[in-house]
Amino acid sequence: MSKTATMRKLNNSRHFLFFLLLLSFAACKKEEYAIPDPVSELSNDCIKRTLGPNIVTLPIEFAYAMALPKAKGKLVSAQVEASIAGAAGTFLENRSFYTKSNGADTGITIGSPSVNDGKITKVTYTVDTSAATLRYFYVIPEEARGLSVSFTFSATSSDGKTASFKMGPYAISKMHMVKNMAVSNNNNAYISIENMAVYNSTTAVANAGKIDLVYLYRATPTAFTHALVSPAADPVYLPGVTLPAGVNRSAKVNKVFNLQDRNLANLQYGIYIDDKDFQEINLQTAPNYALGLKAEAGVWVETTDGKYRAYIFVNSVNANGSAVISMLRYTL
Repeated sequence: MSKTATMRKLNNSRHFLFFLLLLSFAACKKEEYAIPDPVSELSNDCIKRTLGPNIVTLPIEFAYAMALPKAKGKLVSAQVEASIAGAAGTFLENRSFYTKSNGADTGITIGSPSVNDGKITKVTYTVDTSAATLRYFYVIPEEARGLSVSFTFSATSSDGKTASFKMGPYAISKMHMVKNMAVSNNNNAYISIENMAVYNSTTAVANAGKIDLVYLYRATPTAFTHALVSPAADPVYLPGVTLPAGVNRSAKVNKVFNLQDRNLANLQYGIYIDDKDFQEINLQTAPNYALGLKAEAGVWVETTDGKYRAYIFVNSVNANGSAVISMLRYTL
């Protein structure tokens, strides 16, 4: 691709900046709208692309646009400073993105790969361009759990100018998440909310005081099938189960359908569970068992000591007596 063609595609990024400025102006001046003045110096804007709760280990994605008139010079560098340093995998794209006529996002390399230095992630431009839109991916670290994080985006140009844009603060969820745990009848059947783990009858003994649920499958009666049952439930709900020594806790369990959390369901749906859901759910009258579970069903759980609440999502089930589950856990 020729330099001229590359520059033509890079300059398409200005449309993003102009669009954002236009929206901002319209929101403030609804009754006396006027077309904004053309950009006369280095300018920048930013949007947050990701939705839903901000969960530790997951990324927060932004699109950062910057531009200046060609007569003023070219872009030299772009950087993001986070109030809390991102976890491994945090980076600023060294490609500028534009949208093709078919709607596909396309990236053009404009600089060297980003470098992380503590809280700062920086890209140095290697292409002569006066406009670019870069993606920033901040991987939420454990240190941010239950806190909030803010970002300062900034760009520098060859005429010595600097522009900056602040984003946030964004609340970071207290939730923990684990996905795609395999459970099986009379084998990996013992589930700990505190440990967010599954054990077999042997390893459950060493964790007996932390086992909250037993997974089991019974083909008859038909209403039973896949189930999650507290060890202390009436034995009628644990037919044929011999509990490991010391496994005797009783959790509150509430079965629900049509609550396919997007993160637990591997990005298939647009529903999100957040911290507020765990704070407001009332499980005081819930039983200590859930029967007849199906794929994409779920259960709310509160541990017997009242320390944790969890949402367990059933990703898939198998008629051979096994299932795959994922979990969000909230510390009360």
